[in-house]
Amino acid sequence: MGFGPIGLPQILIILLIVLLIFGAKRLPEIGSSLGKGIRSFKSSVTGEEEPKPTTVNSETPDSEEGKK
Repeated sequence: MGFGPIGLPQILIILLIVLLIFGAKRLPEIGSSLGKGIRSFKSSVTGEEEPKPTTVNSETPDSEEGKK
């Protein structure tokens, strides 16, 4: 499994260096911000807006019948 001139051992070394530089606590934050940036770039290129997340109501119709 190779990615051009970069092989698996080189990729593992790069990931180890990144882990040592940023630390294990900051890696999820970096990944999250990178993902948000990519989504923002993609939506600006395609011209589509992201759908707003909807909140889910915890009450169901069955629970309202029990209150009556």
